[in-house]
Order: sequence, then C-alpha cells, then structure tokens
Amino acid sequence: MYGGGVFPPEPAHTLACLASCLARSPSLISRSSKGQRRMLPRVLLLSLLALPAALAATYKDNGGSSDLETTTKLRTHSLYAPYVDQELNNRWWDFGADTIINTNKHVRLTQDRQSEMGWIWSRLPISVPSYQVEFEFKVDGKSNSLYGDGFAMWLTTTRAKEGPVFGSTDKFNGLGIFFDTYANSRHSYTFPRVSVMLGDGSTPYDHAKDGQANEVAGCSQRFRRTDIASRGRFTYYKNNYIKLELQLKKWGEWEECFTTNVTMPRHPYLGFSAVTGDVHDAHDIISVSTHELVPRAASSSRPRVSPTGSSSWRSRSRSGRSGSGFAAWLGWLVKWIVIVTVLLVVAGFGRAWWMQRRNKRF
Repeated sequence: MYGGGVFPPEPAHTLACLASCLARSPSLISRSSKGQRRMLPRVLLLSLLALPAALAATYKDNGGSSDLETTTKLRTHSLYAPYVDQELNNRWWDFGADTIINTNKHVRLTQDRQSEMGWIWSRLPISVPSYQVEFEFKVDGKSNSLYGDGFAMWLTTTRAKEGPVFGSTDKFNGLGIFFDTYANSRHSYTFPRVSVMLGDGSTPYDHAKDGQANEVAGCSQRFRRTDIASRGRFTYYKNNYIKLELQLKKWGEWEECFTTNVTMPRHPYLGFSAVTGDVHDAHDIISVSTHELVPRAASSSRPRVSPTGSSSWRSRSRSGRSGSGFAAWLGWLVKWIVIVTVLLVVAGFGRAWWMQRRNKRF
C-alpha cells in the first residue's frame, strides 16, 4: 500500500554538517578572496533563515485523530521497562509460553528459533468506552529471505489461551490485528502484511490463505527490520471507527494502515502474541501505552482521574516514562541541539568576519 523511497536526512546528519562548517570556518575565511569576504554577511543571514527549516526537520507528530483527545493514561493496560517488579511479577500483565523478559530492552515473545510461541495479556479488561493503544515493537532475525511467522495484537473477551493463530486461540470473540511476515499462498498484495479480523466466537481463521477470507481491512507495510523503532497506534472511537497507524520510516511520521467501522466487544482484554514455525524471527514488544479517548468538545469538562485512583498529576508523571513521552523528549532535545549548533555557526562566521575587518584596518 505504501511504497519505499529515499528517506529524508535525519537531524543527526544536519548537526554533523553544521559542526563541520563551524570547525572549518576560520580557515575558510582566512583563505577567501576579497569578493568572497563580502558575502559573509549574506552567509550569516542565510544561516538565520535556515534555522526554522532545521527545527521543522527535527520532530513532528502528524498522526492521531483530530476529533479525539487523549486524557487519562490507563496504567492497567500500559507496559514499559523494567516490565516486572523485584519478585519478577507484573501487577497488571501476565506472560506465558516461551516469552522471555529482558528488563532493560524488551519483552521477547519468540526468539529467532523454530516452533516457538509467546504471549502477554492484560489481567483486567479495558473499561472505558473509547481508547488508544500505542505500542513499540520489533521484528527481526538472521535470515534475509525466509522468515516468519509474525505477531498479533488482540482485543478479545477471553485472555491468555494459547493456540494456532499467531500464538493465540482460534475462533476468538473480538478483534485481532495480525502482523504477518510469511505468505502461505499467493496474493495480489505483498508481504509483510497487516490485517484485521473481527471474530464472532465461531468463525475460524483462514490459515491456508493467510486470513484473506476473514480480513476486514489491512495494508502491506515493511515493518520488519526498520531503520527506526517501529510503532503502532490503534484508535477505537465507540460507535464510529477503528483506525491503525504505523510509524516505520521516520520519527513522528505516521502512515494510516486502515480506518473502518466495526462493532467492538465491550470491555475487551488487551494482549500480544507471536509464533514461529519452520521459518522464524524474533518478535519483541518494547512498550505499550493506553489512554482513554474523549471527543475534543467534551475533553475539557472531563475529570482526569485514573481507574486506579491516582491523581491526574501522577498519571501524567508516569506517562513520561512511556515510549511516546521519550519520543517527545528526544525531539525536544534534538531541537535545542540544532538551535545551539546553528547559533555557534553564526557566531563563528561573525567572529571570523569581524577579525578580518579589524586586521584590514591595521
């Protein structure tokens, strides 16, 4: 659905170029001719004019829903490092099968080995009517040609049941979003593939054709072995739509995978699972951040009290440890690094130009 292309320059590249110019500016000016020295004021002006463009290239978030606003963070359905407490348990999540927890890096649902299966599930159902789940993940392995099978995100009425559908049970009741990296048959679209299925509790998943008969919506996206941290953002607006956006190419740039209207089960459990067969990959969940959603017109009148009874200030302070908070902090840091670097470049050129003018007088 979305083709490849040349990635735009990263902020780090811009910083390197500016630092290089700063380091060479005095020597360049000392060797410049009289005509070139006259252009120094123009260089300073152009540097100042380039500052807004440099800032715009640092970080932006163009995804999300304009008609909704995130309010309370649901700690009961959020997950981030170190994932477990001192007793190697998590108050709000269960882990099972071949899942391995690296407290500094990720929850690994499967290793890059054959015939593995792993899962994580929330212990409590989601009780708010509309919500958004943002999750960071990684799919990678040693093979460059054959790999699989993939992982799934679940919003279902049952939880923690192992099975053949990406590590979870078949004939489920609720929503399954499948990140499939291996095609069992030929299709008109390419793999890796992201697809969504609404289960009614009796319809089986179509393994032979990779769920093609069950697919409500989907997109083809290269979410395996990406250059940045892969992220997904699922939005459910009750009685309106569900939407999935993916961040795979550049920080803060989200691409819509699908938007459709389905009837979601009330109070579903949130889970992730993965499976490998003859082909294999490592499937990691790095963070999960879930928030309640309200219409923007009503958001200002809603009290910000979390379901666990903590105040809105505490909820916001904890949310700063999530992946989305880190991304915003990183964007802020890069922005100020760019500002300082550009100012140093301008100061370097200005000082060298002033020294040349002063030496000329004597």
